[in-house]
Amino acid sequence: MWHDLITQQLPWTEKVVRTVLVYALLVVLFRLSGKRGLASMNTFDVVVVFLLGNVVQNAVIGNDDSFTGAAIGAVTLVAVNALVNRLTVLSPLAQRIFEGTPTAVITDGRVVRGSLRRLGLRRTELEHAVRLQNGDDVAQVDHGELEPGGQLLLTLKDDEQGATKADVAALLARLDHLERLVTDRPGA
Repeated sequence: MWHDLITQQLPWTEKVVRTVLVYALLVVLFRLSGKRGLASMNTFDVVVVFLLGNVVQNAVIGNDDSFTGAAIGAVTLVAVNALVNRLTVLSPLAQRIFEGTPTAVITDGRVVRGSLRRLGLRRTELEHAVRLQNGDDVAQVDHGELEPGGQLLLTLKDDEQGATKADVAALLARLDHLERLVTDRPGA
């Protein structure tokens, strides 16, 4: 039993190459599937991700069901992923290749319909994101982008943004100043 558990049926180099190739394939597939990717998965997306693990399992482990073979595959996956993450932090080119770039979906209060079609994003999802970010309508948005990770970032037009604590403090200071001017006037 211990012998079968530890003895690999495939050379470790083949295991590493298989794992790297499967990782690369999945990265390409997820990049091609679009920015919405994992940020807003629906039931069908979850099913696909769940089944992908099973589909590619044999490609990673081959005819090797030993613990050592599984450990080599797991270590390779984690190491390659860590390397790719570090590379995307260090290199803008790698970041663009692996993660993509933001896509404008709202410009000056108008929906960019071509972007929505290309991204597979529904207008109702966009309107929901506007409400979540303190807007009432798309027309209030100056600029909206779908980030590579799937986050929808919106910037409300200046006159549509809520007051900050600094705005309220400045207004109170000005009001206090005006009150002092009125009370300090001769004959008041």
